[in-house]
Amino acid sequence: MRLDKFLKVSRLIKRRTLAKEVSDEGRVKINGYTAKAGTVLNVGDVAKIRFGNKIMTVEVLMLESHARKEEAGRMYRVISEERTEKEEKEEGINEFL
Repeated sequence: MRLDKFLKVSRLIKRRTLAKEVSDEGRVKINGYTAKAGTVLNVGDVAKIRFGNKIMTVEVLMLESHARKEEAGRMYRVISEERTEKEEKEEGINEFL
């Protein structure tokens, strides 16, 4: 399954066009290598996705062409979820005020 389709079907990213943008900007790595939207995913692959102020690392568990909202979360397992420095700095400013 293509990376952009997986990101959309799994609901990690809302729209496929946005998933394509994120991928083509080099903000997704599969097994440590920068991936484009057309990169083919396999079960067991580890994806590191940087979007917004977060970096999320997930393992691909299932590849489904369509998934209901309830089933989408079963397509992957979250390994880690980190905040970027930008978000941490903004929180520090808000706490100060």
